[in-house]
Amino acid sequence: MEILVCVKRVPDTAENEIEANRDGSDIERDDLVYSVNEWDNYAVEEAIQIADKAGGSVTVVSVGDEAAEEVVRREMAMGANNGILVSDDAFEGSDGKGIAAILKAVVEKGNYDLILTGAQADDGAGQVGGMLAAMLNVPYASVVNSIEVLSDSQLKIGREIEGGNQEMNEIALPCVLSIQTGINEPRYVGIRGIRKVASVDIPVWGAADLGLDPANVGVSGARVKRIDYFVAQLGAGAEILEGSNEEKAGKLIDLLKAKGGIK
Repeated sequence: MEILVCVKRVPDTAENEIEANRDGSDIERDDLVYSVNEWDNYAVEEAIQIADKAGGSVTVVSVGDEAAEEVVRREMAMGANNGILVSDDAFEGSDGKGIAAILKAVVEKGNYDLILTGAQADDGAGQVGGMLAAMLNVPYASVVNSIEVLSDSQLKIGREIEGGNQEMNEIALPCVLSIQTGINEPRYVGIRGIRKVASVDIPVWGAADLGLDPANVGVSGARVKRIDYFVAQLGAGAEILEGSNEEKAGKLIDLLKAKGGIK
């Protein structure tokens, strides 16, 4: 089974205090620590496990600047067989649809049975996986938290749905799946693995290599544009109700009546 996993280099929120810059046009990026998007890391681990069981290979691809090569190499050190960096000034400012169009062109240069994305890899919007599947005209499932290979043409998948419930489906290959965290336990990437892939040649593809018109991607092709970053103002805080359970219930009812919540 040939598997393509889409990965993204993002600021590590566990290591950084994210702040908006002065004019609200972006976040402050000086001295930020970056890592692979968490959801994408689970997707790569799942792809490696599937390839180990069913045979085949795993390719990771990242759309970004030259710094994104580090996450491609990290995922190769984790166990992916191949890596691709997609980088071009024309891609800067692409919205979700633009990223999906770029990834579609990558998919069409290969012969993939399964394409995996993180459930939230596009600024939390969760759009790219679904749009990529629509552009490729293949089946799609989101927030996938279990995968079982049934045959060369069929998977059994579990999806996390409302209320902590699990939805089970069968899906035909080729398909696109957006992977939820918790589907597995991503393996540790050691220094030996990083050194092993340090000198591996990673192809860099631009718009011309992918046959893409720059007018359809990047800022010029974006239908969604980010206009402002800001930090939400903190409210006055919570009011703590004291007393017995009966007294707290009475105070809560009085508060709800006073604020128009109940009559």
